[in-house]
Amino acid sequence: MHPSEEIYCEKGTRLRGKTIVLGMTGSIAIVECFSLIRELIRLGAKVIPVMTPEAAKLAAPDAIEFASGMRPIIELTGQTEHIKYLGDERAADLFMIYPATANTISKMANGIDDTSVTSFATVALGSKIPIIVAPAMHEYMFENPAVSKNLETLRSWGVHIIGPHLDGVRAKVASRDEMVAWSIRCLSRDDLNGKRILVIGGRSEEPLDSMRLITNRSTGLMANVLALRAFERGATVELWMGACNVPLPDHIPVRRFSTVSDLIGMVKDIDHDYVVVPAALADFAPESKDGKIPSDQQCDMILNPLPKVLPIICKKCPNVVGFKAESGLNPSELEEKARQRLEKYGLKAIVANDVDSVGKKSTAALLITKNSTKNITGSKVDISDSILNLCLEKQ
Repeated sequence: MHPSEEIYCEKGTRLRGKTIVLGMTGSIAIVECFSLIRELIRLGAKVIPVMTPEAAKLAAPDAIEFASGMRPIIELTGQTEHIKYLGDERAADLFMIYPATANTISKMANGIDDTSVTSFATVALGSKIPIIVAPAMHEYMFENPAVSKNLETLRSWGVHIIGPHLDGVRAKVASRDEMVAWSIRCLSRDDLNGKRILVIGGRSEEPLDSMRLITNRSTGLMANVLALRAFERGATVELWMGACNVPLPDHIPVRRFSTVSDLIGMVKDIDHDYVVVPAALADFAPESKDGKIPSDQQCDMILNPLPKVLPIICKKCPNVVGFKAESGLNPSELEEKARQRLEKYGLKAIVANDVDSVGKKSTAALLITKNSTKNITGSKVDISDSILNLCLEKQ
């Protein structure tokens, strides 16, 4: 068994059965390709590597073969690989160029075909297969009017231009995770296209003094997965995140909050079609003291109740999905408590879950609406899809 087969579907099956042709060009950002290839395989994709001769100088073809399980195509042969993989019934599902130099971008936009990668691009543009291009170059090259014009030409042809991320010197290539998310988005059903979804997650942190605070165990993982899954299904997504223990996506707009008061101040900006709120927000806040309370003296804490945020959000959006976390209740008791909150706040739906599953990849949960209760226990991806399916229902 080749090492690439050992990791097949290791992280899920969202790309299982899909074939992705990965074109690599002569940018030093090609060092990121090994990790990208492996991640695509971990989600079930077959990756066919194609390299320009300049790319082969920067990344060893043997290393790319090890990553993908297939010898990279550097020169076209009598097998007409560009037609075989992108131009007939055996065609791949997606053509991705990562990284894409200014040279290759300009050739694509002007019909120049003189490397294996540009030959694949020519066929892909003609066969209307989905194309993703991730530019990587010096920032001044990216700002060259000709390069800008060529990128706009590609966009007008339906090519997805991902990144780059400017840092004042470089136009840095999009991250591995961003490319994976776009791959899934291009190859998944886009049933949430046109929907504007806000996900509010993480935990609030209420200060006790200038150094200490009161918070809870929420990691922010559920919100992160929800936002990513909504993006992958074609939605326009925004993520508002409190304190968390997960890396935040660099391809989804993110706003941060610390306290419940901070979040309430942000509610005025809600103009989304749907709001999903797995955030763990404090019910009480201590009377904060100036400076740092000495550690060698007794501290008497006075806790004051905080406003409930969900009813405030419901005044801005009619389609709000809340979460209700409990511990030690049987399913019927859990459902009853959650349904009471659903009716009291006027929520579209509420997810009732066991607090003991916080931070875990799989969760026991119920999805409760006015007229139904559904057991959606499973992975956070599965739960996310069940929640997001509500966005498809007619209002």
